[in-house]
Amino acid sequence: MNDPDFVIPFANLPERFAETLEDPPAVPATPRPAATIVLLRNAEAGMELLLMRRSRQAGFVPGAYVFPGGRVDGTDSTPEVLDNLDGLTSQAAAKRLSLHGAEPPAISYYLAALREAFEETGIMVGLRDDGSAPRTAAEDPDVDTVRDQLMQDRIAFADAITRLDCRIAGHAIEYIAHWITPEPEPRRYDTRFFAAKVASGATPIVDPREMTDALWLTPAEALARLDRGELPMVFPTIKTIEQLLPFSDADQALASFAGSPVRTILPTLVVTPTGVGLRIDD
Repeated sequence: MNDPDFVIPFANLPERFAETLEDPPAVPATPRPAATIVLLRNAEAGMELLLMRRSRQAGFVPGAYVFPGGRVDGTDSTPEVLDNLDGLTSQAAAKRLSLHGAEPPAISYYLAALREAFEETGIMVGLRDDGSAPRTAAEDPDVDTVRDQLMQDRIAFADAITRLDCRIAGHAIEYIAHWITPEPEPRRYDTRFFAAKVASGATPIVDPREMTDALWLTPAEALARLDRGELPMVFPTIKTIEQLLPFSDADQALASFAGSPVRTILPTLVVTPTGVGLRIDD
């Protein structure tokens, strides 16, 4: 067989990642709809992206540095949420994701990414009437209370948006990648990746229920720390960071992704003598 297109050394992989490849399930799991979002901000060092470290008790890639994200929920695109969404329609989302008449609908992936970002970081990608960004959970205890109530399903996403006195900025989020978890993994996801710009001073909150660390890094710094074995990551995270490497400005990056073709990637994973390799068929 052909050599892998890319190999991550064992030392740079999340805990127990390679072990799952040695004992794959007899019948591959059905991928679940999921959404991930790369939060970008402009800083003195240039464009930075936010990486969160998953808890070592997490069921999927424990200990890995990832972007905020999770499963698409059935309530992500309720009429109440859509009433608070500007700059993006269900029809435009379906066309962009090539998901016409799908269940869940394409717009749900966009909104799930934004909901997960707020739940995991306390940062809402939205705008208030005066054009400012809503306060974050790290800045305001009341916002953190809203975030906590949303995570506990005590309120809906639409309620959280209303209580933050903002509207969702649909024009500020771009679709950038589509990855499907390889078949050997016991938990598989059909994940759409998005990117959005947030305020330069946006500070994430770290909720120990899901995450243990949060880092704003330039793409170059993130990859350098990966090479030094300091940031264990999985393939989609690494390849997405590589996509962002040419950009020093968040607006420039988002403009580049707008309307660009997005390829669906279902990789094959292979264990090599030095690590785990990724093979992507044409």
